[in-house]
Amino acid sequence: MNKSLKIFLVVTATVFCIGALGIWYAASGINPAQLTQLLSSSVKEATGRDLKIAGPVSLKLFPTLAITAEQVSLSNASWADKADMLMVKHLELDIELLPLLKKEIAFNAINLSGVDAHLQTNKSGDGNWDFTSPVSSGAGASNAAEFTSKSSSTDQVDPVRIRNLNITDANVSYQGFGSDRTFIAIPKLSIIGRSAKTEILAQAKYANYQLEMKGKTGNLHDVLDGWNTTSVKMPLDLNLTVNGKVLAIDGEIDKEPKTLPTFNLHLSSKSFELSPLAGSAALAASGGKQATTSKPYKALSKFLFSEDALPFDLLPEATGKLAINIDQLSFPGHVPMTAVKGNFVFDGSNFHVNDLSFGLGKGSAQVQASVSQFQGTNPALSIKGIAKGFTLEQLMDAVDSSTKVKGGDTEVAFNIRSSGVSMHQLASRANGAVQVSVGKGSIDSRFIDGGGDLMITVVDAINPLRKKTDQTILECAVFYLPMNNGQVVLNDSIGVVTDRLDIVLSGSVDLKTEVLNVKIDPREKSGLTTGVNLAGLVKLQGTLLNPKAGVNKEGVVNSAVSIGLGILTGGATILAENAKSLATKSQPCKAALHSWSDIYPGAN
Repeated sequence: MNKSLKIFLVVTATVFCIGALGIWYAASGINPAQLTQLLSSSVKEATGRDLKIAGPVSLKLFPTLAITAEQVSLSNASWADKADMLMVKHLELDIELLPLLKKEIAFNAINLSGVDAHLQTNKSGDGNWDFTSPVSSGAGASNAAEFTSKSSSTDQVDPVRIRNLNITDANVSYQGFGSDRTFIAIPKLSIIGRSAKTEILAQAKYANYQLEMKGKTGNLHDVLDGWNTTSVKMPLDLNLTVNGKVLAIDGEIDKEPKTLPTFNLHLSSKSFELSPLAGSAALAASGGKQATTSKPYKALSKFLFSEDALPFDLLPEATGKLAINIDQLSFPGHVPMTAVKGNFVFDGSNFHVNDLSFGLGKGSAQVQASVSQFQGTNPALSIKGIAKGFTLEQLMDAVDSSTKVKGGDTEVAFNIRSSGVSMHQLASRANGAVQVSVGKGSIDSRFIDGGGDLMITVVDAINPLRKKTDQTILECAVFYLPMNNGQVVLNDSIGVVTDRLDIVLSGSVDLKTEVLNVKIDPREKSGLTTGVNLAGLVKLQGTLLNPKAGVNKEGVVNSAVSIGLGILTGGATILAENAKSLATKSQPCKAALHSWSDIYPGAN
């Protein structure tokens, strides 16, 4: 080693040691009370919230900036019902020094233990974890608008980067406005960055569910570091376990600068239960915003189909494909779906469900769906599908196991197109058709009572004595409902045959106003000897929400003529009219049934 190099190394080592000693001296000379005050004022300036540190606090400046604190709390939003949003028994922060020189924050590690977090939303759907200052009026609003304009014209602020995160003994509560509080316990959350990958282990308990997420991804620290500046590819290989049932999640997320990320993910499982994930998925997608603003006083709706906005805003605006392949997908209290396969495609503000198929009992179903411009004011929806090979009994067991239904081979097909933001708008603009066919079976009174006011009104009008029997023997039933811009025209397209009655419904339903104008034409099986059936004089009026049985004036006139002629002819006219009716409407189900392929192309 030459002399010049030796001198250089000695000088460098000396400078390094002096710098280290200086940093040590500076760190040891910092008053903990001053450090606490500095941290509190910095958090107050950044978030508008009060940071309190009741326990000891310490600082280390070399080789990284390390802060340790005990009994830390962060105050809540002014409208929240608890004083503190976050409380931590022990906190350790390990901050990289070099990024600070570039006015960036990067954590080597964050360690938290004994965490209590209270999350909630207010009437406007704002979350207490939103630290942006509320805008009042006047100059404040003007300044906020100017800030928003400037912010939107610049690049998105880089996210805070964390290489390692460890949380133990955490409890999180969440309460949406007007809803009960939900509690989640998190015994352990570990995110460890290792060279080109990040290892994840998360354990949680929610209600009666034990959840665990375990696996690896691309290095999250590096991904966030280059999120808006370079091309990023992040592989995923995770296992989500719910009460011992495992869902494998694998695939890749790609991100190019200044564009939406694209993804290609696969979900697969032998057996999985979906319920515990539904609420958390909706919350994550909404970013804490409620789909609709809750109202303290809400007038009763005059429509059966709700005018409340559907949560289209929960659909993420993204680009990519999610493929699922689950042998058995279950929901508590219901018959599980089997062989669930399909592709969910995201294309900006358009969402498609392609080739979704599943089994239910011994039957199977196929569904295609699409929602276009779901972020706009008038989303377009199309959905078509067919289900066959199952019974009404199996379907009711899946929906309500207390209803006693036996048999009833069932087939369903639908093909509907519409637009709107609520169920009422979608119904009032609907085009297409729905057809349901049910074969021989038996139905108890609870099935009818559970069908709502519309079904009860129809059945009571046809057979006022039906409450005297607990069971109805069904021979067949067909419901064909064609829709043209919200108008449903029933041309003898609802037919029902029981052990006692042949029933045909005709008329119209206006889904814009939900007004009913339906004639009910029942005929007793012994109609050749019974005479004129007065139930044929009934007309279904009112609305879908408030149906009423009225008088069919046309039927009254026709029946009066028949009765008058019957008196003059000694009953021969009555017999002739009934014979004609039985001849023309002796097969209500066959008359109502349309070709399945007309509704769902390719069906047989």
